[in-house]
Amino acid sequence: MKNVLVMGGSRGIGLETVKTLLQKGYHVTLFSRGASKVNLTNPNLRLLAGDALNEADVNSAIEANDAVVQTLGVPANLRLITGPISLFSSATKILITAMENKNTRRLLTVTGFGAGDSYQAINCLQSLPFNIVFGNAYRDKSIQEGLIKNSKLDWTLIRPGILTNQRFKSSCRVRLNPSEWRNGIVSRAAVADFIASAIDDPEMIGAEPVLSN
Repeated sequence: MKNVLVMGGSRGIGLETVKTLLQKGYHVTLFSRGASKVNLTNPNLRLLAGDALNEADVNSAIEANDAVVQTLGVPANLRLITGPISLFSSATKILITAMENKNTRRLLTVTGFGAGDSYQAINCLQSLPFNIVFGNAYRDKSIQEGLIKNSKLDWTLIRPGILTNQRFKSSCRVRLNPSEWRNGIVSRAAVADFIASAIDDPEMIGAEPVLSN
């Protein structure tokens, strides 16, 4: 697959993924409301401004792409704690419908450690602060994961631990077995490197890896 759409590609893991995919020779469409502000040029890069909650924008973005990387995020403000948050599930409903209608099957979605059934791996000391700060967002991410699992897509759910901007010297640890799931620090660049390696890996279809150091 050489044509990849990165949703939420203007910052964070999304932007790191765009850079990594370009280095590996992919043709990349960077889709974000802030796409026009991205200071990145490459003959294989297309900057496309749009809203993940707008059906027409999403349908247009998927055209001519073989795979989609979904890296949505919400601002770290008071609403993160008070809620409600529905961005992840609402945007994913639109994306799944668009991908199934366009017959674009490969989807890699970044959620996070604590989403879906990985919540059971959070230890007692972490659970209280996690629920206070991230509870609203991760409840919606869990809904998001359920929607993806029930879709007809070839999906991978990617659950990084605590994110850092530090560059990495080696690849992150990929924990596929639920018995090995645990939190840990992982760089955004390492997550992006894993995403790039997983796009064309058939063993990652239907996988729910937790990423950490």
